[in-house]
Amino acid sequence: MCDPPSTKRYMIHGVDFTNVTHISCSSMSDLCPQMQCLSLETSNGQYDTDLDTDDEASQHPSGLEQTPTGSASGEDVYKQACNEVGVVPTSYFIRHMSQTRMNLKHHGLGPRGAHALAVALKTNTSIIHLNLEDNWIEAVGLIHLVQVLRENNTIQELDLTNNHLGVKGSDVLSRILMDNLSLSSLTLAHNGFNDLSAKHLAEAMFTNFRVTKLDLSHNEFCEKGGEYLGQMLAANEGLQELNLSWNHIRMKGAIALSAGLRVNGMLKFLDLSYNGFGNEGALALGEALRMNSSLLHLNISCNRISDEGVRLICKGLESNDTMRVLKMSRNPITVEGAITLLSSITKRPENRIEELDISNVLVNEQFLYLLDSASTSRPALHVLFAGKKGFITKKRSSRPDPMRVIQDFLDERKLRLLDFFKNMDKDGSMRIPVSEFCRYMTAAGLPLDAAQMESLVQRLDKDQTGIIDYRVLVDSRKKMVKEQRKQQRRRERRENQERKRSERALKSFHNAVRALTPPHVQREAPGSSSSSVHFSVTPCSSWYQEGEQADEVSDPHIQNADSEDLDAECSYQSHWSLTSQSHSDPTTPKKNTPMPQV
Repeated sequence: MCDPPSTKRYMIHGVDFTNVTHISCSSMSDLCPQMQCLSLETSNGQYDTDLDTDDEASQHPSGLEQTPTGSASGEDVYKQACNEVGVVPTSYFIRHMSQTRMNLKHHGLGPRGAHALAVALKTNTSIIHLNLEDNWIEAVGLIHLVQVLRENNTIQELDLTNNHLGVKGSDVLSRILMDNLSLSSLTLAHNGFNDLSAKHLAEAMFTNFRVTKLDLSHNEFCEKGGEYLGQMLAANEGLQELNLSWNHIRMKGAIALSAGLRVNGMLKFLDLSYNGFGNEGALALGEALRMNSSLLHLNISCNRISDEGVRLICKGLESNDTMRVLKMSRNPITVEGAITLLSSITKRPENRIEELDISNVLVNEQFLYLLDSASTSRPALHVLFAGKKGFITKKRSSRPDPMRVIQDFLDERKLRLLDFFKNMDKDGSMRIPVSEFCRYMTAAGLPLDAAQMESLVQRLDKDQTGIIDYRVLVDSRKKMVKEQRKQQRRRERRENQERKRSERALKSFHNAVRALTPPHVQREAPGSSSSSVHFSVTPCSSWYQEGEQADEVSDPHIQNADSEDLDAECSYQSHWSLTSQSHSDPTTPKKNTPMPQV
């Protein structure tokens, strides 16, 4: 026999179940109406599975926030729209319809949920900040939001991160930017935008000056996308913050984007981290910083910029007096590049940089000494670095070729190799023992150590006969001269290629600047009945082709041609070289060549 249950008090919806061991069918039928209120089913037959809870909801026992008179109609409109499209209403949206911030990220709205939300937003005048991150809205759902934003001028900040919008979505977004006059902040990260998407967005931003903050990070913009975005920077006069991090902008895209930055006069925050600018992009950025007077914050972390690229950027920083924050972490920069960067920042009192981020670089005592010296005159300067174990790599001095040492010895004394050998050859046989050869070399004062002497003997006496023949000595010198000439040609070819590459990048930059600064264009106000300005990438495509025309006629066999021939063809002289320390002003016209208008 079962033990009687312990005496406990159970109350369910006002019904006392204390000491109840059996419930008859009649009692159960009486309880059913009272238990029906515990069902998840709503009055319209749907099941609300949105179990969103927050602190604000706990303040209202009914679960709904007290709203002003008239807001209930918006709730009814939203519920009716959800019923029509077949989705469950989002309780969080219903509770916060009257607030200024609406955070709906990770709610799984989908295209149909976005459709229902758009219907409710048509009459909503409270929401200013709308966050729809990670809702898989896609371009289909975005079309409904576009229709709403054409009429709703209350929403100022819109976050559409990670909604799988794609190219079609970017085309739809361009309509928002053209028609809506209230949006000031737009976040479009993680949406799979490509170069064609960049064209759509740049076309819209050509006439939209209300958006001041644009986030396009974590997309798929490449070189062509960089060209479109460079045009956008050159034309737009309202954008102040632009995030292009985690894209694939490099080469001519990086050059075009830098050219747009040079022309732009409004942008204050630019994030280019995790792209592929390289030293060519650093050269163009340095040129842009020489003339830009608005940028305050620049992030070029993880862009494959080496010590040489740092030097090129520093040349631009020497003429810049507006930059406040420079971030260059996760670049292949050594302590030498860090010293160059810090010296460039601190040597001019006009420089305003307050934060320098090179947090992956190990510095040395010389860097710390410069930093301590700068702290007295620049107390606001804050430098982030990895640690104090950095060192400057010193290349081991290679031993010169022994035959080269002998040839230099003969050149200094104006002797022939034949005369030199005859002084050792007492019997005139043109063959001498190895021991006699080594003894004479030491007595003559040639700067050869034991290792070099051994290497020379092995070369001249390969068969180990103990005799050195004059003819073998002559052949060895010929091979040495031939090899050195080959190395010299290889070195000159490499330097010539580096010089041409830097000149091509710089010329492309200035051609892009010319393409992005046409004569004054009459811009139409958004919504004007007149025809809008036509957006085309043709000028920005032609500037790079002009820069490559000089290289198409080049041939590997004429790499050592005189540099004056190249200078006569170029409109600009190379201001900075990727290998040379000498610099000339690119604005100086060459000989009788007319100065292009930039």
